[in-house]
Amino acid sequence: MIAKNEERDLAKCLDSVRKIAHELIVVDTGSTDATARVAAEYGAKVVAFDFTRVDFGAARNAAIEQASGRWILMLDGDEQLAPDSAGKIGPLLGKNENAGYFLERHNHASDADVALTDHVVRLFPNRSAYRYRGRVHETVDASILAGGGRLIQTDICIEHNFVSNRDIRRRKNHWYIEILKEEIAADPTDSTRLDFLAAEYHQLERFNEAAAVMKEIVRMRPRDARARLFLGTYHLLYQNDRLRAREDFEKALELRPGYPEALSFLEQMDQDKN
Repeated sequence: MIAKNEERDLAKCLDSVRKIAHELIVVDTGSTDATARVAAEYGAKVVAFDFTRVDFGAARNAAIEQASGRWILMLDGDEQLAPDSAGKIGPLLGKNENAGYFLERHNHASDADVALTDHVVRLFPNRSAYRYRGRVHETVDASILAGGGRLIQTDICIEHNFVSNRDIRRRKNHWYIEILKEEIAADPTDSTRLDFLAAEYHQLERFNEAAAVMKEIVRMRPRDARARLFLGTYHLLYQNDRLRAREDFEKALELRPGYPEALSFLEQMDQDKN
């Protein structure tokens, strides 16, 4: 894992994996609290990482470089492996597949009653080609696929508990936008950075800018039905451009016949017209 000022949650995180992990590696990106001490008390190898230039992918890769095991389980300091999930990992790895595994993450915000669920690749073979990409919103998925591996969904769960503060979240949105722009300028061919840029604009409710980014994604990935669907939702819900929205939904349906979300939007538009 990588960690910074996680003394409040780190012990719970490490407790959740103690019985299945034969080594614990914590890359500290500049903690000013007791994070390093807590990690050392658990027998973790603590590695200091210069985070002067923000690069979460590089920090995660530094952690992987320290690993001697055949498999990597990547967690954050404010996450815990669910108690009923620890026992599922051994049998899964016993299959010895060249695969990255999606874990189901339950995101518990301090200001929300209901957890939001997403899926993240956090369990994968320790191979030299499998490394994270991206300074922010870093992912390992693309390198696994490029290395001939598969991505497989599991019911292994992570519990993610975090303190949510709107002002802090918005400052982080702005911070990430600037870094993503730097990444896009450095490699204009990487459309995955645009996906995250659109999401950051959306969280800030800057919908026109999000739509413009989504339009560029569609240009770069003309066969991507999901991107076309998203562009249609921006045209319909935020720009009141029903003609373009219909064109987008119909194109998404052409690219992915039977696409249920596209069908649903088109049916709703027809009902509204009547």
